[in-house]
Amino acid sequence: MTGLHHAPLHHAPANLLPFDGDVRYYPDWFAEDADELFEALVDGLMWAQAHARFFGKPVPLPRLTAWYGPVEYRYSGVRHPARPFVPVLSRIAAAIEPIAPGMDCVLGNRYRTGADSVGWHTDGEELWGPRPTIASVSFGASRRFVLKHRSSKRIVDIELSHGSVLVLSGTTQSHWLHALPRTAKPVGERVNLTYRRLASATEGTGRSCP
Repeated sequence: MTGLHHAPLHHAPANLLPFDGDVRYYPDWFAEDADELFEALVDGLMWAQAHARFFGKPVPLPRLTAWYGPVEYRYSGVRHPARPFVPVLSRIAAAIEPIAPGMDCVLGNRYRTGADSVGWHTDGEELWGPRPTIASVSFGASRRFVLKHRSSKRIVDIELSHGSVLVLSGTTQSHWLHALPRTAKPVGERVNLTYRRLASATEGTGRSCP
């Protein structure tokens, strides 16, 4: 795999949020290379079963994770050491540059079955600055992604498909929580990459993302 193909960007898709943020969905960004990228990510990233601390006890996260970036990333007792991008991550970062420029960190989440999930949270850590852009890249089985407004409790549902990119920016992390709920339906494996851009080269604390 050398350069990646992506869908032509004729115009930005509509904002999926009714207020207080900006979320744009690109369903076919990696249509030509999605299968190959999925296999490369499953085989090529350093997946691990992390244990978060809840009420003082270690609890395995319901997914596998892999962190790549120039700084350590910590959340809920989980510590991800700094680790440089592997080639497939660099190629994906270059391919999303037109819609999410300058990404230098990525958290991978591997959802093995519908029982794997991530609960309500935001990606509003100081590491990413006050108005971060998060690019969520999905490969494998489609899964339901949900946003919930902090005050109005308004819900926005999005089905994240194979080879898609969801870009969350502006004030989204200040006003909206998001989650990837578990499902009882039979569903295949999914790999999600949440690319971020450091606001400063410092260590920070945070939470996981979908």
